[in-house]
Amino acid sequence: MVYYRHQAVSSLRIRPREEMMKISARNVFKGKVAEIKPGNVNTEVIIDLPGGMQVVSMISKDSAAHLGLKKGKTAYAVIKASSVMVAID
Repeated sequence: MVYYRHQAVSSLRIRPREEMMKISARNVFKGKVAEIKPGNVNTEVIIDLPGGMQVVSMISKDSAAHLGLKKGKTAYAVIKASSVMVAID
């Protein structure tokens, strides 16, 4: 079952614990939005992580607007991949 209801960014919907989002991805990194670079179709989002690392993601403009992303806002980088590449210099 999907719980979705479009609301203004300033509104807040409280849900019971059993309705809280659960996710299968194991790589979830909490950080702060450092930069948002909107393009014609997609938006580049840079998230600062603790320890000085950054995660850069391309998401749709609609997704960025729906999430209400703003510089300094807490955000999560969720990484789910079927393969990981390894490289050396």
